[in-house]
Amino acid sequence: VINCGDAGQEGELIQRWVLLKAKCAVPVKRLWISSLTEEAIKEGFKKLQDASKYDNLFAAGNSRAIGDWVLGINGTRLYTKKFGKNKTTLSVGRVQTPTLAMIVKRHHEIAQFKVEHFWELKTVYRKTEFSCQINRLNSKKRAEEGVAYLKDKLFKIISYEQKEGKEGNPRLYDLTSLQVDSNKKFGYSAEDTLKTVQNLYEKKLVSYPRVDTTYLSEDLHAKVPGILGNLKSYNSLTEAILAAPIKKSKTIFNNKKITDHHAVIPTGVPAQGLQGSELAIYDLICKRFIAVFYPPCKVSNTTVIGRVEKLEFKTSGKQIIDPGWRKVYSGNDIGKKQEDDKILPLFKKGEEGPHEPFFHEGKTSPPKQYTEATLLRSMETAGKFVEDEDMREVMKENGIGRPSTRANIIETLFKRNYIERKKKNIQATPLGVHLIGTIQNELLKSPELTGQWEYKLRQIEKGTYTPHEFKSELYKMIRELTDEVVFGRGR
Repeated sequence: VINCGDAGQEGELIQRWVLLKAKCAVPVKRLWISSLTEEAIKEGFKKLQDASKYDNLFAAGNSRAIGDWVLGINGTRLYTKKFGKNKTTLSVGRVQTPTLAMIVKRHHEIAQFKVEHFWELKTVYRKTEFSCQINRLNSKKRAEEGVAYLKDKLFKIISYEQKEGKEGNPRLYDLTSLQVDSNKKFGYSAEDTLKTVQNLYEKKLVSYPRVDTTYLSEDLHAKVPGILGNLKSYNSLTEAILAAPIKKSKTIFNNKKITDHHAVIPTGVPAQGLQGSELAIYDLICKRFIAVFYPPCKVSNTTVIGRVEKLEFKTSGKQIIDPGWRKVYSGNDIGKKQEDDKILPLFKKGEEGPHEPFFHEGKTSPPKQYTEATLLRSMETAGKFVEDEDMREVMKENGIGRPSTRANIIETLFKRNYIERKKKNIQATPLGVHLIGTIQNELLKSPELTGQWEYKLRQIEKGTYTPHEFKSELYKMIRELTDEVVFGRGR
């Protein structure tokens, strides 16, 4: 038998279950491919693996399924019987409950937030706004006194510093970052993005999508020029990088950073007749693949510090010197000044002159509602929204759920009426708030601990932790949880 199932944990699990039910006793080989192109399939059949190589992957998937079922069926019945009043099913799950808990926590933070007004001292010197480097003032009177103190005094430049820097290239897409970007740019849900990229995979246009790595295997380096050259509709972007050899950078090609699959990239198969979401997401994947091979974006960062008597003021700005990889995204507008870049005049240390002090009145803002993009990022990094890509890579091992399951978890919360969409925002419903309010056990609600469970499942994959240990700890936790809810705390 040749197992040609989806090359991932779920695919392995489904095929193994079928073979177990069929009482398969013949030798089994495994086809493991990351692309459905004819070339990749032929290569895969030449390198069939013994099925035993994937025993740990099956063990991890089986442990996950058992754990989710045992916790879900016991936890849901437990909370429904105790708190549902025979009317409402209160669904509990290893991944869905901490995800809902994050949304409910944000709901409470926003509801309890108290707006505070503050005042900041600022001044304008040579048509440039500077901010005073003191703490925000808590009264308008103090701000007025501050402006009065600054008036009729000269503004002096004490430091002018320009430093050249680089904006590193974006990373290749894993599934979560692709879902995040498609939600930000097009408003697509995580589930819609997964369905769309799956369609592109089945059309042989992109590589296997259910991945959590942003790296390529080192053996793919030789194939990159061919893939880039086949992206005919992107010739204007690929010509420059194909004019020289592609560097084998460790930030792109790194066998230590991948397990079974590499990042999501185009296969180079000609794309014809794409439209709507398929075209939009294919374009995201192609442009990201091209952008990683461009030079870094070179910028000039300017910091200016001025002083009025004892008070220090600061302003900063940025100017793009060489757009590098930004060309891929900016097209013909790359030569224009970017709207968020602040180009500063040339100042000289020691110069001084009149200025126009004023104060700005502001107020504190509550935490932002989750969008699907920020919720996905928080699930990926165990409840923490992390922008830095290197830090995200480190935290992925402790994330909530897997790339292939997060979209389904979010949709399940919608279907069970625990959360709702309001424009782009995701909010907890009264039912969702009620459910989390009834769960006193922090274990069930903790993103960090649920992330640790994910980590244990990964260790099963690696063979450093056993399914027996995982199940023993799971059963012990459910026993304690049941006693706690049925008999009350401390029993």
